[in-house]
Amino acid sequence: MQVAVQVREMRRARHLSQRQLAGRMQVPRTYISKIENGKAIPTLGSLERLAEALEVEMRYLVRDARSRRHEEVMAIFADPFLAEVAALLPHLDPFKRTLFYSAVRDAAMDRRRSA
Repeated sequence: MQVAVQVREMRRARHLSQRQLAGRMQVPRTYISKIENGKAIPTLGSLERLAEALEVEMRYLVRDARSRRHEEVMAIFADPFLAEVAALLPHLDPFKRTLFYSAVRDAAMDRRRSA
């Protein structure tokens, strides 16, 4: 089922329709639909073609939520500023941590509204 979610998310992130992805793979659109709905399990060959069509490594199609979260955390720590902030958070008391989270959330919401 993880493959289904990954394929759908990656296809949408690339602004591709099921038909466009199917065209890149040279398969019927219904095959992409079945994969995304968990009604078809792609073969290893199909996974390779999916990865090529989506322009990603095949491992990104079969990763689970745990490895995806690990990759996201590693991406955060790769940014020096975010790594510094993350290191300081455990030292804040619960009240200050809540204030910090609220300020960040408010800033993010303001940014979304202005975009």
